[in-house]
Amino acid sequence: MSNQSSQGIQTLLEAEKDAASVVQEARQYRTQRLKDARSQASKEVEEYKKQKEEEFKSLESKNAGSTENLQAQVDKETEQKISELKKVYEAHKDAVLDKILDRVTKVNPELHRNLRKLES
Repeated sequence: MSNQSSQGIQTLLEAEKDAASVVQEARQYRTQRLKDARSQASKEVEEYKKQKEEEFKSLESKNAGSTENLQAQVDKETEQKISELKKVYEAHKDAVLDKILDRVTKVNPELHRNLRKLES
């Protein structure tokens, strides 16, 4: 019986070693899978980051060109308005100057209306 019981114990010890080995392999496998998943996720994040950076640069360069175009258009419109104002100025400056000089040089001396009421 002692032989059988020592053989049973031996079998149990071997089974325990096998189980520990299987558990250890499972832990190593899980650890390796986690490392692989992290590195894969890191690669995906970097690729996504590069893609978005390229999109941003493309959009930025596209808008930079349109900003220059818009600035040129605004400058052109401003020049047109300035030239229109100069034309209007040139067309009316003589008439306005005549009116101003007429008001300044032709003084019609009259008593103020409040002074007239006091004299009455």
